[in-house]
Amino acid sequence: MAPSAQAHKRAHSLLLFEKLLNLRDSASPLTLILNTLEQSAEPLLHEFMRRAKLERAKIVFVSFATIKKPALADIFIRARGKSLKAIAAEITSHVAPPRPGTTKDATPPTQKSLILLDTLNPASSQTPTLLPAFFAAAIPPTASLVAVYHTEVPTLLPTPTQQHQYQYHPDPLTLLTHLATTIFRVSNLRQAVAARRASERSLAAPEWGLREGREGVLVGLGGWEGDGSRDGGDGDGGTGVMVEMEMRRRSGRAVAESFVLSASRGGSAGVGGGAVVMVMGDHPEFRGPAAGEEGGGGEEEMEASFNLGLTEKQRRDREGVVLPYFDAQTDVGGGEGGRILYDMGREDDFDEEEDEI
Repeated sequence: MAPSAQAHKRAHSLLLFEKLLNLRDSASPLTLILNTLEQSAEPLLHEFMRRAKLERAKIVFVSFATIKKPALADIFIRARGKSLKAIAAEITSHVAPPRPGTTKDATPPTQKSLILLDTLNPASSQTPTLLPAFFAAAIPPTASLVAVYHTEVPTLLPTPTQQHQYQYHPDPLTLLTHLATTIFRVSNLRQAVAARRASERSLAAPEWGLREGREGVLVGLGGWEGDGSRDGGDGDGGTGVMVEMEMRRRSGRAVAESFVLSASRGGSAGVGGGAVVMVMGDHPEFRGPAAGEEGGGGEEEMEASFNLGLTEKQRRDREGVVLPYFDAQTDVGGGEGGRILYDMGREDDFDEEEDEI
């Protein structure tokens, strides 16, 4: 792909990612964030809420596992122990357009709303078949729903009395990825950098978390505040989050790209403390060698036990070498420049019939 076309593709993907974060034109009514025990989706959720606050959108935080209300949330709904129907009705009461004759304190019909679900694991384990109806009832036309699903948390198996009911249904993760219009997969930036460095050295990529096969307590990686206190302070890119985007358009075509979401230096956790978003290929840790060597003369040559270059004398000697059968490439007579000059040896068998042909 040409560099100009590649740059245009990156710029288009970055604009689309910004559009999804800013809730522009209802680009994604249902956004699913898949995280792991090692990397939380909190940085991405905070960026959603921060930008929604700047857009003056109403933020409704539905909590299944969060104890304390987030600072940027307007409405905090405790959903633990409630049915999906009751949760949808409570959400609708806060974000639905006001009916004629209601009070003036109701939400204006043109105001955007952001609905956040901190985890979908409890609801998907108990009543997975009710999720489509829940999403349809909880998402009005002026709202966008962002839900988190922990991929490494095991799903509860149905009871023996429910097995006949759910035996032909897909698992919750397959159902959620089918319903979502946009999927974000978050992972730790430090781990991605370590895997890339291992790949450049033709080594096996390191494993983390459950894939390590170790016994003990699994501690998630953080370092979002940018102080280096939780990533060892080595400054190797541990203060960011890798975000893999998969956005499904109405035509059915999917747009996939990877981004790096990192905390801005000196930024705070409030509305003004924004994050720096860039395409993964533009990050210094993932930039190809060709991108850093475009300047040419200022770069140091690769250290090796031999020299691949030619001296001036070697270049002149190479130009003076006469190639075999070089005389056959020149015009000899009229239109005979392509003939082959061949001298028969003593061991060759001369055939008059082949010579005539």
